[in-house]
Amino acid sequence: MGRTAVTSLLVLLLLGMVAAPLWSARDVAPMDLQENTAMSASSDLQMSFANGPSTGDSITGQYLLTFSLSGDANVSSILVELSADGTSWTSLTNLTSVPWLTYFDTTAHANGSYNLRATAWDDDVNESVVVTSDAFSIANQVPLITIFTALNADVGSGDSANDRAWFSIDADEAIAFRWGASDDDLSYATLANAPGPGAPTNDGPSSLNYGWDWASGAMNEGTYNPRLTIHDDSGLSSSETMFIGIDRTGPSLGTITVGSGNDWQNSGTVTVTGLITAADDGQGSGVASCQFSTDSTTWSTVTTDSTTFEFAEGNHTVQFRSIDRAGNTGPTSQVTIRIDQTAPEASGWVVDELTTSRVGPANVSFNAQDDGSGLDLTASYMQYGFDSNGVGQTPDLSGRWLDFGVTGLDATVALSNWATKSRQHLMFRAVVVDQAGNEYASNPSSFQILPGLDLSWNLSQTNLDRLIVRPGENSGNVTITSVLESNQDYGGSIVVRLESAPADRTASVSWTVMEARTLPSGTLGDSTETLIWNYTVPQTGQYDLRLVIDYLNVIDEYDESNNNNHLVVTGASIGSPGLVPSFAPSLLLLLFIGGAIGVFQRRTRL
Repeated sequence: MGRTAVTSLLVLLLLGMVAAPLWSARDVAPMDLQENTAMSASSDLQMSFANGPSTGDSITGQYLLTFSLSGDANVSSILVELSADGTSWTSLTNLTSVPWLTYFDTTAHANGSYNLRATAWDDDVNESVVVTSDAFSIANQVPLITIFTALNADVGSGDSANDRAWFSIDADEAIAFRWGASDDDLSYATLANAPGPGAPTNDGPSSLNYGWDWASGAMNEGTYNPRLTIHDDSGLSSSETMFIGIDRTGPSLGTITVGSGNDWQNSGTVTVTGLITAADDGQGSGVASCQFSTDSTTWSTVTTDSTTFEFAEGNHTVQFRSIDRAGNTGPTSQVTIRIDQTAPEASGWVVDELTTSRVGPANVSFNAQDDGSGLDLTASYMQYGFDSNGVGQTPDLSGRWLDFGVTGLDATVALSNWATKSRQHLMFRAVVVDQAGNEYASNPSSFQILPGLDLSWNLSQTNLDRLIVRPGENSGNVTITSVLESNQDYGGSIVVRLESAPADRTASVSWTVMEARTLPSGTLGDSTETLIWNYTVPQTGQYDLRLVIDYLNVIDEYDESNNNNHLVVTGASIGSPGLVPSFAPSLLLLLFIGGAIGVFQRRTRL
């Protein structure tokens, strides 16, 4: 073949290729009411939808797609796609073996107008054959649940876990579940997670009861989340959950707060709190209210956390019980409310003897009592201070009240040297509190710190040898024996003296010092000294004698009032010294009495 012939052949081939239509699967336009077969340059495959939607069809649920294939071809796959606009295609499945069929799940797509496209691949010629369905509509209707409730709930809607529908039913009672739904091909309903063993049977599809009166026979207390599922004939379903609980146990009431929280109250108006917050319903429906009674018969209800009572003094018993939202009543708690509005009563101070001779602490206590709630020694306390005269509301030497450092009504005052506090006053005050909080505050009381040394005359060992004497230097002498004592060994000197004065003296007559003695230091080292005094009665009449210790009060003593000892002696003008005339019977009288006694004795013997 020449060059011209070859050239001519090539031109013819090119013209043939240009003239041949260049079709592709995506260039085939859909035709109404029938499948459109793509034109292939060389494949002998003929394909169509054996079962597929036609123009105007409205399909729902699972739709079966099958394909009819004919011709001399070797098909290795069929790609099935879906489009809502004829431009953008979504792959549904790729079939790679016979049978050439698939289920189209319309529920996976929104309702609307669609086309299906199938693309078969012919391995013999390495070409694809495309067929497109008529336009159709997806019109799925998912069941719409219009109602899901339980008719016999005691409280709560069941719409959420925070608003459960609560039942106080017995274990063998039933819960009346009811439901409703909207759908064009409603089939049946199921109920899962219902309380108790077992599960309710399906409602439908042969007939619908639209509910269950569910009684498992063992309705245990607790929370449950029953789930309703509605199914239709399109294979669509919808579900809704209800939140319920079974509660037949009443709440327990914990520790409530009475008034101030103490065992005793000092006011008749008492507020009790914690009626709701102190109650515990466990996993139940929750506390709704509290009831109280003062006679165990009549009950009052409060829904607040506190309530107020009015009581007189004394002990009062009140019963409380909690009620939950399901109407269950809890156990009764008995609370005793004690009222004491009377302050403690005081009976005075008990203080150790306070002297400059004291070594170590002095004990101090304040006596008080409370017949109501009793004393609260942890809240009661005492204070002390040093004062110059024991008068006033604040100790002037201390400048303020001092704390003992301990609570209660017993304490000690400790000083390193009591001798430096002679004649000062130790002042005390007390604040007494009872268990109800009533308070008694004492007025300041003072106790003087006196010297430890005390000089005195021993009265039983101080006397006159004669009480009546004839006056004068020769006959009027009397001897006075006296014993001087000290309550402790005393090493200093002491001035003592004997004084006299007429017994019938006037106020203007002073005592006359008859004798003064200065006892040297150490005389009372053994705490006693015997002194002999002589006195001469100057004339007739009675005379007061006085023995005086430390007449100038130089020595600081515990008791200055016992430094004087008084005696009386009489000067009489009679024949027989030492006798009082009015007490001397006459001789004639004695003879007369003797004779009378003799006559009486003789008459007795006769």
